[in-house]
Amino acid sequence: MATADATAGPTMTPNDKYNLIVRNLQEVIGEEDMRATLAQRDLNIYWGTATTGKPHIGYFVPVTKVADFLKAGCHVTILFADLHAYLDNMKAPWELLRLRVKYYEAVIKAMLEVAGVPIDKLRFVVGTSYQLSEKYTLDVYRLLALVTEHDAKKAGAEVVKQVESPLMSGLVYPLLQALDEEYLGVDVQFGGVDQRKIFTFAQTYLPVLGYKKRAHLMNPMLGGLTGSKMSSSDPESKIDLLDEPKAVKKKLGRAFCEEGNVDDNPILSFLKIVVFPILSLMRPDAPSFVIRRPEKYGGDVAFATYDEIHAAFAEKRLHPTDLKSGAADTLNEILDPIRHKFAADPELVALAAAAYPPPPGQKQKGGAAPAAAAAPGAAAAKTDGGAAGLGAPSKKEKKKGKKAAKGEGAPPDA
Repeated sequence: MATADATAGPTMTPNDKYNLIVRNLQEVIGEEDMRATLAQRDLNIYWGTATTGKPHIGYFVPVTKVADFLKAGCHVTILFADLHAYLDNMKAPWELLRLRVKYYEAVIKAMLEVAGVPIDKLRFVVGTSYQLSEKYTLDVYRLLALVTEHDAKKAGAEVVKQVESPLMSGLVYPLLQALDEEYLGVDVQFGGVDQRKIFTFAQTYLPVLGYKKRAHLMNPMLGGLTGSKMSSSDPESKIDLLDEPKAVKKKLGRAFCEEGNVDDNPILSFLKIVVFPILSLMRPDAPSFVIRRPEKYGGDVAFATYDEIHAAFAEKRLHPTDLKSGAADTLNEILDPIRHKFAADPELVALAAAAYPPPPGQKQKGGAAPAAAAAPGAAAAKTDGGAAGLGAPSKKEKKKGKKAAKGEGAPPDA
């Protein structure tokens, strides 16, 4: 397996580093500040993830950027935001926070290893290792005295679960994320474009506390299989990193994928945002995407770039069934090392069962032991932070098919 170079090459200029840092991003805030810092030293960047539902394949999007950051010489911190997970409408119960941090740490490190990212060059931090300190808590209160309900609610609108009667915890969430920039000692915060309102909130309020304004990097969001963004808390929208091969095929088989439609196609988006960037890290010399099919259907076909797939599908030279099949095979190839690592380690199997117990009255999948017994001593667990076939057509595809049969057609974004 190829390993991402963790050190900027001797010939990389500040401009080269900047271009590598921002490539494939959707938006950048603070270009001038980053360039000014790069002219003097390498950047300190952090990416945070709330430890809520099980991580899914969308997490490969930030993983590929972490590889870019390291190659550009950046110092990278990964924050396991356990307190945020609790504050976001209690998506992670308090008694499970520590277990889920350990699960996230194990899974994300496995993802980084698959991508060839040297994890020894990264700093891993758990939020509650510093967010409960006296100084941090005082800064939270200082922000509470400054921030209006309107600004707090607006900042978290795309990230915090929205309910009819919002809890105070959801309003505090953006305040903590802003403060994390100062307490982690970074120049830049990196996240999905759904974080934009929190990022601009931080740029507004940190200077009011006397702290410097940071730059922000935003990657595109991977669309969910059901049409919304892929979410750890919505099992129908995502593919888990530990899903069995048959489950991966089934989920991708159910995704909307209309022949010739390249504008509203979650499979193509998935290939562009996840698969090709990961393949370029796993096998940089030959990152081709191969679709295997019987000779009577044209035989195997390989695509060296995403643009080639996009063109073939737009011109209807590539059928949706073949596209889904190739996507499932390639994704299973990417996920195999992660699945094998967990299956071979009884402690990781027990950790997964304990961190994500079934709802009351529902048996553990596969007859596993109850969560309380699955991981002996789980309550005292410590973290590193003190660090076979394709599914049936989707309802959307069936609806479009009926319209086509009637000669009605359908709008391209339907």
